Amino acid sequence: MTTIDWLIVGAYFAIATGIAMWYYRRASRNTFEFFLGGRRLPWFLAGTSMVATTFAADTPLAVTEFVAANGIAGNWIWWNFAFGGMLTVFFFARLWRRSGITTDVEFVEVRYAGTAAAVLRGIKAVYFGLLMNVLIIAWVSLAMETIVAVLFPDLTIFGQRSIIILDMEFSAALIAVSILVVVVSLYALLSGLWGIVVTDAFQFCIAMTGSVLMAIFVLRDPAVGGMQGLMSQLPPETFSLLPSLQSAAGGAATMALTVPAFIAFIGIQWWSSWYPGAEPGGGGYIAQRMISARTERDSMLATLLYTIAHYCLRPWPWIVVALASMVLYPGLADTREGFVLVMRDVLPAGILGLMVAAFLAAFMSTISTQLNWGVSYLIHDGWRRFLQRDKSEKYYVVLSRVATFVVALISIAITTQLSSIREAWELILTASAGLGLVLVLRWYWWRINAWSELVATIAPILMVGAALAGVPIPGLRSAFPTNLFTVVAITTALWVGVTFATRPTRKAVLQSFYARVTPPGPGWRPLESSRWQAPEHLGPLVMRWAAGVVLVYSVLFLTGYILLSNKMGIAVSLTLAIPASTYLWRSLRNS
Repeated sequence: MTTIDWLIVGAYFAIATGIAMWYYRRASRNTFEFFLGGRRLPWFLAGTSMVATTFAADTPLAVTEFVAANGIAGNWIWWNFAFGGMLTVFFFARLWRRSGITTDVEFVEVRYAGTAAAVLRGIKAVYFGLLMNVLIIAWVSLAMETIVAVLFPDLTIFGQRSIIILDMEFSAALIAVSILVVVVSLYALLSGLWGIVVTDAFQFCIAMTGSVLMAIFVLRDPAVGGMQGLMSQLPPETFSLLPSLQSAAGGAATMALTVPAFIAFIGIQWWSSWYPGAEPGGGGYIAQRMISARTERDSMLATLLYTIAHYCLRPWPWIVVALASMVLYPGLADTREGFVLVMRDVLPAGILGLMVAAFLAAFMSTISTQLNWGVSYLIHDGWRRFLQRDKSEKYYVVLSRVATFVVALISIAITTQLSSIREAWELILTASAGLGLVLVLRWYWWRINAWSELVATIAPILMVGAALAGVPIPGLRSAFPTNLFTVVAITTALWVGVTFATRPTRKAVLQSFYARVTPPGPGWRPLESSRWQAPEHLGPLVMRWAAGVVLVYSVLFLTGYILLSNKMGIAVSLTLAIPASTYLWRSLRNS
């Protein structure tokens, strides 16, 4: 890091801090402004904020890990979520904005009623707002620790490489990251959602610029020799965009997925598991942005922008760097370090500073959103709902700021206990398997009740806990993702059985929800009334969803085939992308 590099990093911090201070007074008005930005976010800011939040410090490192293990096709662990992403765009974005709620956890007591609904809301507030949230922040911090440790290998604190605090070992790199988390918590608690969203847009521009420049510079490295050099030095199957399938683990292909694993990714994971930013039906900070949009149209367009940019725009610079790291650093014990080693060894002065600022931007945008979103659950759906309902808005804003800082400190402690980003991803996907279908159907089928969602939330968590404790449940201890078959099957059987064994939600509550949201399709036909608006048909939504899925995957593959100079792949991708985009454009323009 030269002087110019440090000046670039310093300028980034100055701008981010200035944005936070600019929005401090607006965020202090009430929790409506602090958590929702007054429901005035335009679609391009809301959508860019979604993309920026999912572009975390861990994401390029995780992609490097996937590519090193299974080639480009290893990215299907998250590429499969595009099916669910497009489902959110056309089936749920407008409904979230129409619901008029503050958080997606509050939705529970709008859709259901009674003690079960209250218990479910309290559990979800703590489980997602605290437990899941600190785990997500922790694995993002783990990635940032890797970056700091590789870029600054001689970093010490008081002359020590690590120190022990409360029986937890903190490396010098982790202490530096912990300080950064505290800094992020300060600007998140100052600026509220508007400041976070505007900062996200600024941070995303920096992060994408840095990633593209990094890919260009590493391809110019003589040891890499451009894309043709990469393709001559790595096994051919490394560059396949579709996995080389084999009947069982341990086959001949070096870059392969088993058939059951690929089926689990394509046929099960995207609709069955909860994952931040890719929840079936939307949820978490994605729902927060949809709820905060100016109109239903803004909500849908924001989510469409996010889905296309998330899968088609972001990943290829990271994949190029990941492939290059396999050539430059073969046999690396911790493959995620390869991305950071390329930063350190290939980038010239100035560009290195920009890339460090890009990683800081990616890290800070994710942490700030996670803190704001998670605290909205803890305060709005926990504290305000169950403990103190009648305090002033100023009181809840102050409490939210205190909670933001406390959650940040807990996340730092959890970081010391993690060892792998991929392990954390797989744990979350398994511990929520089977919940996704309830999250979808609760909008479209009147018979789903609070007990359905409560059982679907708790059952996979208990199964994962049992597996970790050594309980011999057949199929549960299989490797991810094939263990999803067992977890989803058991969870689904449990929640379906409980649904029909318990009473439906009171008719008055269901009618109130239907009148407010007016979900399309036949699932609410038993409650329809002549005085209500006729529900929208599902057919056009299904067609838009299918066209959106084709568009995302064809453009994703098109970019890859252009990089790989695959003329046949380019032709096939264009043949699919052009009619899909044309249909989608005309359908949305005329609707």
